[in-house]
This record gives sequence, structure tokens and C-alpha cells, in this order.
Amino acid sequence: MLGSELNVVTGAFGFTGQYITRRLLSLGKKVRTLTRHPSRPSPIGNLIEVAPLDFEKPDELRRALRNADTLFNTYWVRFEHGRVTFDQAVNNTGKLIRAAEEAGVGRIVHLSITNPAEDSSLPYFRGKALVEKVIRESGLSYAMIRPTLIFGLEDILINNIAWLLRRFPIFAVPGPGEYRLQPVFVEDVAELAVAAAAHAEDSILDAVGPEQFTFDEVVGLIARAVGSKAKIIHVRPKVALWLAGLVGYLVSDVVLTAGEVEGLTANLLVSPGPPTARTRFTGWLRENAHRVGTQYASELARHFR
Repeated sequence: MLGSELNVVTGAFGFTGQYITRRLLSLGKKVRTLTRHPSRPSPIGNLIEVAPLDFEKPDELRRALRNADTLFNTYWVRFEHGRVTFDQAVNNTGKLIRAAEEAGVGRIVHLSITNPAEDSSLPYFRGKALVEKVIRESGLSYAMIRPTLIFGLEDILINNIAWLLRRFPIFAVPGPGEYRLQPVFVEDVAELAVAAAAHAEDSILDAVGPEQFTFDEVVGLIARAVGSKAKIIHVRPKVALWLAGLVGYLVSDVVLTAGEVEGLTANLLVSPGPPTARTRFTGWLRENAHRVGTQYASELARHFR
């Protein structure tokens, strides 16, 4: 399937979407992006076509998707902000899926999350599960890629942990810090997504790296890598969220949400299955220690401004 004329990527100017796009281009594939910010400068130059991702204009969506071989969907929201809600994100994705069906898209490769559940108390994980249900019940051939915590130079969480460790004398860990993470490299996620497009059968695959850590261990690794002398302390989650809110006020961003703390402490960012990606977080961090966390990565600036 991958050898046909057109691959459409939602959010090719964003984090994961950009790496999927770059991998497709490296294989000589034609790419069009659907983006909510079509007027922004492209980090990929003029190598791809650009169309607006406007969920209220189904005719334009269908036109942009018409006869595409594969739709790579990375659209989602990290947290609710203003009028943007998780319920809205689920509804928006449903509109995109219907447009893809009507446009004759051959296959969808959807970026989800590990451990989604329709009965989850966490709107992020529940919403991801509801989107998967919409895709399964559609007429599209599909592959669901379920990453854990994606890391890379442009990521939010790892980068901003490093940024905080570089600049503040204290770093507050929510709770005991014994909950686990299984980071996966963004280029490995892109490789898995593009490979999944080449198959016809429906599939669900966790995208997980070869290493697992406690949150304490991740913070300690980053601190040593960037030469931080910050004192790492453990505080109640509510205190950690209050401190994150204070930093968020200073940087005009949402640094951490209650749902993210709950997801972390519930061990939802690990997989029960074997690793599916090869890049080791420890090796990547060692090679990129001089760059990670040198600038703050703002979620609001990326997606809401």
C-alpha cells in the first residue's frame, strides 16, 4: 500500500507527525498534511502539500483525503483548554474518520496510547479508547500504534524536566516516584507507523522502548546528564501540581495536569508486552545531554496560539 501516490498526515508540522512525514519523504513518497495551522512556517520546507484541518468543513476534508492510500492520524489534545475538550477531540476524530471513509482512503494508521480504556476515570485514556472504537467500527483498514512516553528533542515532558532541572534549585516529584515509564524514541514510533501502512490486516501494536525506569530513575538520569545540582524531593501530588501551576504562570503554559499525574502513578505508560522499538533512552540522553532542556517547550504556544 505504501507505494501509491498519496499519504496524508495530520499534524506534519507537529512532533510525531513531523517524524512520520520525514520518514515517508525519505522513502520517496508523496505527502500532504492536514494541519490546524496551515499558515505557520513549515519545518519541512516546501516538500509536502498543505491543507487545513477544519472539522467543520467536511467537504474540504473529503477533498484533501480523496483516494489517499494511507491516512496517518496524530491529531489529539494533551489537555482541555478553553473550548477545546477531550469530548470535542473524540467528535472531531469521528468527523475525520467519516471523511476518510467517504473519500476512499485505503488505510488509517492511528497514533493512540498504551492502555486506553473506555471505562477509564482519566478523560485522556478514555477518549483515546473511544477513538479506537470509532476506527474499529468504520469501514477502514486500520493499524493502531500505541506509544508510551515518546521522547525526542522536540518532546514536551522529557525536555521540560531537563529545563526545570537546569534552572531551579529544587525538583518536586509527585508522590513516591516509584511508578514506571517505558520511553520510546520518536523516530522508532515513526518507523513502526510507516511500516504498519504496508500491511492490509487490521492490527494493534504497542510502541515501546527496550528500557523501563521508575519516574525517580528518569529524573535522576536527566539530572546527571545535564549536570543539575537541583535537590530532588518528593511531595504530595497536590503540592506538585501547585508548584507546576506556579511555574506555568511564569512561562505562560500548562506544565502538568492532574490527569497526567494520575496516568503516571497508575503505571499506564508501560506495556505488558515485549519491546517493539530499539533505541535506548539512556544512550539517546547521553548523546543529546548538551541540547535537551536548553529551551522550554510550550504546549500552549505549539497548539493554541
